[in-house]
Amino acid sequence: MPDEARAAEGSPESSRREDTRVQPAGQEGPAEDSAACGDPFAWTAPARRDRERAGLVRQLRHRPARSPLLDLAGNDYLGLARHPEVTGAAAEAAQRWGAGSTGSRLVTGSTALHAELEAELAEFSGFESALVFSSGYAANLAALTALTARGGLLVSDAGNHASLIDGCRLSRAETAVVPHCDPESAAKVLDGHGGRALAVTDSVFSVDGDAAPLAALAAVCRTYGAALVVDDAHGFGVLGDGGRGAVHAAGLAGTQGTVATVTLSKSLGSQGGAVLGPAHVIGHLVDTARSFIFDTGLAPAAAGGALAALRLMRREPERSARVRAAAVLLHDRLAASGMHAVRRPDAAVISLRAPTPDDAVRWAADCRAAGLQVGCFRPPSVPDGISRLRLTVRADLDDGQLEWAARTIARCAPPGAR
Repeated sequence: MPDEARAAEGSPESSRREDTRVQPAGQEGPAEDSAACGDPFAWTAPARRDRERAGLVRQLRHRPARSPLLDLAGNDYLGLARHPEVTGAAAEAAQRWGAGSTGSRLVTGSTALHAELEAELAEFSGFESALVFSSGYAANLAALTALTARGGLLVSDAGNHASLIDGCRLSRAETAVVPHCDPESAAKVLDGHGGRALAVTDSVFSVDGDAAPLAALAAVCRTYGAALVVDDAHGFGVLGDGGRGAVHAAGLAGTQGTVATVTLSKSLGSQGGAVLGPAHVIGHLVDTARSFIFDTGLAPAAAGGALAALRLMRREPERSARVRAAAVLLHDRLAASGMHAVRRPDAAVISLRAPTPDDAVRWAADCRAAGLQVGCFRPPSVPDGISRLRLTVRADLDDGQLEWAARTIARCAPPGAR
């Protein structure tokens, strides 16, 4: 299952989970299965059969250290995960600081390397301060749970990532889910709310690759005195001046009331996440964010690799321009082959709709057999319930590779995907 999995509200799986909590008397179901065999987890077998009938069973595929496949599924947007400077820095950090961070950041898990990474991330992105977490998921949970409270209001885009959805749920604030990329709907929800309010959105949505209207949403937030949190996981390294991100490109970096989260696992080719914002906000997270206080700190190797990648990105800003150009080229070649791409890409992600979940699985498998690795997204990973191939480009792919990929995808497409 890709790391972009979304916990979409009202998804088939979430509906089934709710339906099996109480079984009518005399009706066979998961609860009776459990009682009959004495296994309290027996209900997972019929639940899996339901997923099999719906074509929604997942499989783990272990990639080799060196794959012969052309990869259009991973998120290594700038092609830095295997760069010798990045891997060398990760190895050096492990040798110096150890394989693990040894504890939470507030106990023994912080090193000078973490502080160096935080300072350079903040400066590069245009924010006053930064705080590094063990994952982008943990960073999003921290931002939403620590910056809201019971009685407050969260306004969340309907297309937001699962980590943002979970952060809204854990925050205990009232959450209003508004239509996708619709600042006017956000304004209607915020109008008349007198308490603490915060709007949250992805900068680039991970399924379709479309960009949020950040400037318009920020204007709405200013009008109603709300804060804005932007998950820039798929914008950082790809959009903005030299890859400084979608928040920077929208002129919002360092502005009052704006917080951004980023991941270190995509454009920086490492692992981890960070929250960027005013120093007093970052200080508040250190004191109160449970996914910071109670989580083991980011491993030194990941911090060292991310720092080396950030410095490479600063030195070679053309990588960001290349990945944007590569995405447009792939989209245009797919369109010329008769494929229906959902939309022209705003960043590095392209989405192709499949008629059914089974069609999506077969399409991806046929591409793999032909030498091409693509992402396969099915419910509940897709908020609209439509299965897709999700394609991601990298700065180190040449035009010939992208053109071959487009031909291969079109050749393997099921009927109804054109």
